[in-house]
This record gives sequence, C-alpha cells and structure tokens, in this order.
Amino acid sequence: SRIIFALGILHVGEEYAELLAENFNSIDELAKANQEELLSLPSIGNKIADSIVAFFRQEGNKRIIEKLGKAGVKLERGKAEEAKPEELPLAGLEFVLTGKLESLTRSEAEARIKALGGKAGSDVTKKTSYLVVGVDPSSKLAKAQKLGIKTLREAEFIKLLNQNTSSF
Repeated sequence: SRIIFALGILHVGEEYAELLAENFNSIDELAKANQEELLSLPSIGNKIADSIVAFFRQEGNKRIIEKLGKAGVKLERGKAEEAKPEELPLAGLEFVLTGKLESLTRSEAEARIKALGGKAGSDVTKKTSYLVVGVDPSSKLAKAQKLGIKTLREAEFIKLLNQNTSSF
C-alpha cells in the first residue's frame, strides 16, 4: 500500500491505497483494472476510479512503475504480511534532494524513499537526515553544510536504496 500511496495518484490517500493493496495482488493487476472493477470496491466512486484509470494510462507513469521494478522495488504483495512502517530500513530518516539525478527522476527517488519507510522532504532543516546531491545542486547544499547535515552523492544514494527491498 505504501507504493500505491507514494505514486501520488490523485484522490488516493493512505486509506484508499490500503484498500487497493488488499484487493489487487500487484501494481500490474491494479494497472489493468477497469472502471467497473474499481467501482465494485467499497467506497470507491467515479471520481477515484477515473483518477486511477487515468493514472495508469499515462506513459510517464508506466515508465516510473517499470523503473521502480527494475530498481528492485517489490511491486507484488508477498505472502508474508507487510512490514510495519517503523520496521522498514529507512524508517525515521528524512531525505532532501538537490540538483538533477541522472539515474532516477525526482518522483522515482521520492517513491523509493517512501517505499522503504523514509520521508522525502523539500527543504533542508535540522530534521533532515541526508541531502542527496545531484548535478547542479541548489543553495540547499550550502544550507546542509552549515547545519552539519550528511550529504550523499547520487551513486551512494542508489547503493543505499539497492541494499534494501520493499514490499508492495
């Protein structure tokens, strides 16, 4: 359900993401669902069903899901119960991204962070655990250095993500 929520589908919050994860065994299965199948679920109306169908029709979103799968994010529900958020490898960590990442889009990076239990922030604060530095970093880098925030180059960040796997 965290992956579904992290995708940022319009009108799909944590509760609806949980409902969808309970009724579909994989992201691919959800992506193939039609309006009628979605409307058969409790509390899913036309607005939400339309939003889900539209999301999975967009080529950019299809590419994000494909890249997440290739990057090691588990897009199927396992037989074991989903790990509790506090048990995930990046639980309690906040990441902020600056500059352009070459191997992931910002959305993909944020989805990976969230799927592994971390938080993706937009501004460097004392609560920031790591600043991920891409090409042409902004003033966030100077602010992070001033605050003593740890920085990760893109390669280090990708290595960190790839050491961990996520459940659907």
